[in-house]
Amino acid sequence: MRIQDHPILDFSKGRKVRFWFEDRELEGYEGEPIAAALHAAGVRVLSESPVRHRPRGFFCAIGNCSSCLMTVDGRPNVRVCVEALHEGMRVQKQRGGRGDLA
Repeated sequence: MRIQDHPILDFSKGRKVRFWFEDRELEGYEGEPIAAALHAAGVRVLSESPVRHRPRGFFCAIGNCSSCLMTVDGRPNVRVCVEALHEGMRVQKQRGGRGDLA
């Protein structure tokens, strides 16, 4: 499920690293967007809408929307579609809107 080839973007892989999503330990490649690593691990819901609490997934992938706002290493409202993955990161969903933790 990992994107391998793209006509415009370069997907060079860094070293394999481990990170935490909620209570699960996952693997990804250092430097790739956190959302890409989550998507490759089968995670499709990244957040939920603030008013109706509908699931949101990987949408624009360029940091313009708010569909991928998550808490990373205790920092809320991180756009994981453009935030680089590093060893040991802790990633959590936000529920109910910006800054509201589950």
